[in-house]
Amino acid sequence: MAHSTPIYMDNHATTRTDPRVVEAMLPYFSEVYGNPGSVGHEYGAEAHTAVELATASLAAQLGADPQEIIFTSGATESNNLAIRGLAERNQRRGKHLVSVRTEHRAVLDPLERLVQQGYEVTLLEVERHGSTRAGWLDPEQVAEAIQDDTILVSVMLANNEIGVIQPLAEIAAVCRHSGVLLHCDATQAVGKIPVSVRELGVDLMSFSGHKIYGPKGIGALYVRRGSPIVRFSPQITGGGQQGGRRSGTLNVPGIVGMARALELCIDELPTEEERLAGLRDQLFAGLQERLSGVQLCGPTLDERNPAGDRLRLPGNLDVAFGDIDGEAVLIEMDNLAVSSGATCSSHEPGPSHVLLALGLSEDLARSSLRFGLGRFNTPAEVDSAIKSVTSAIEKLRKLAG
Repeated sequence: MAHSTPIYMDNHATTRTDPRVVEAMLPYFSEVYGNPGSVGHEYGAEAHTAVELATASLAAQLGADPQEIIFTSGATESNNLAIRGLAERNQRRGKHLVSVRTEHRAVLDPLERLVQQGYEVTLLEVERHGSTRAGWLDPEQVAEAIQDDTILVSVMLANNEIGVIQPLAEIAAVCRHSGVLLHCDATQAVGKIPVSVRELGVDLMSFSGHKIYGPKGIGALYVRRGSPIVRFSPQITGGGQQGGRRSGTLNVPGIVGMARALELCIDELPTEEERLAGLRDQLFAGLQERLSGVQLCGPTLDERNPAGDRLRLPGNLDVAFGDIDGEAVLIEMDNLAVSSGATCSSHEPGPSHVLLALGLSEDLARSSLRFGLGRFNTPAEVDSAIKSVTSAIEKLRKLAG
């Protein structure tokens, strides 16, 4: 009997590369394969031109200038370059940084390394579980946390587990008033909601290709030009590429692919936001109808900010079931690919630090499932997912007595 492919609803972890993106990338593997730094011949010049065009496209989609884009291997490297690079360069000015307890480990771990090197880090609390804005950060908290020696604030735009969208423009205003730089991990937001670096007012912003139906192994860091100058120490040296800010031969197929992926996301954004929100609401309603004890983790699905914008990513749903271990549910379901709050990542066993920061108990956090709906999901798949989750939980509850 042929093995059926599970329905994929883990798009916060990674996305399928869109065939249109693959098509755009293919020539740069075997036809235009020169090193973009080798501009003395046609092969290198063509690759260099491809990078320039892709950079201009990325910058335009984000409201940035091409010179403000630094290519990296992904958002994790971008976060390290922004946080550690800026801290190392500016330590004479101060050694205090501010961030949030619900940040991704790609932000929290670099901060922890800085603590081990003598820096001070303040991690802010968010609104608690049960609030209609659970996971939301009050900009006033940022203002209160900034000290005379604060050199950087780092706040993600959209959370990878509970989907909450933070008030970055208001936080940026607080930071500007205090003369402190603001970094934003926008990995989950770019391509999913409108993102303009100018409107947000951020100084540095990380994002990645494989979250927007592009390839893995490519990301970027936006670094604002102008006054005050953003200075940081390179974390990878040896070659002087990208003005010495990040050395290494540029990943031409990846850069082309990420640019094409973002173009497609922006083109389809007006309809895709509504479509994904509809699928997400269908999923939550179905689970609530068929199962008792379903608890939403994060902001309510219809919550909006004062400007009328969503407070939650349209494709995000994180729910806890209370009396069932999420890992056990995953084991019971071989036809559905989602994530569990029992293991935030395969490298970080234990309950999700994000859910614990909301005030959930360890048992409740372990009982959660995170659904990341994406471009290739359909209403029929949502119906199938509802049946799969319901069947697994009913079976486990029956076994538990």
